Amino acid sequence: MDERISEELDMVKIEMEGALEFLENQLTKIRTGKASPEMLFDVLVDYYGSPTPLNQVGTISAADARMLTVTPWEKSLIPAIDKAIRDSGLGLNPTSDSDMVRVPIPSLNEERRKSLVKQAKDEAETARISLRSMRHKVMDSLKKLQKAGVSEDEVKVAEQEVDKITKEFSTKVEEHIKEKEKQIMTV
Repeated sequence: MDERISEELDMVKIEMEGALEFLENQLTKIRTGKASPEMLFDVLVDYYGSPTPLNQVGTISAADARMLTVTPWEKSLIPAIDKAIRDSGLGLNPTSDSDMVRVPIPSLNEERRKSLVKQAKDEAETARISLRSMRHKVMDSLKKLQKAGVSEDEVKVAEQEVDKITKEFSTKVEEHIKEKEKQIMTV
């Protein structure tokens, strides 16, 4: 196989793995009814006038299945952390004391569960669109290589390989979304 084709195939695999990792990251941020520290990673705290991710100003841990705790590295940040969590749009109501912020995770009702499943499916669709875009881009590159002198047979084999890779990653996206839906809908 032509070296340029191999490079294209390797590149598309790397890009698709990146899209899958991004999907996994996005899915960890969606609530499942269980306490998960990742839920708070995108919460921004006003740290001396600069918006800073919560996990960079303190330790986030799951005390149990229904409670997260945030232990700031500077005790003076407790009010700012409390406010940031309240204002995050996650629907959480933290309580604070002199050492930490406790974040009880409320149970999800059926309507909220369905809404979260829809959100997860939207993330999966974004990943699928990304995979199709990558496939389209590499197919165009293969066509250009064919015009540049690479044999038609090698290009056909490479196109089949790209389709196989795309199908493999699409299947992984489906597996991830089914697992997340199962987690969300489990009471």
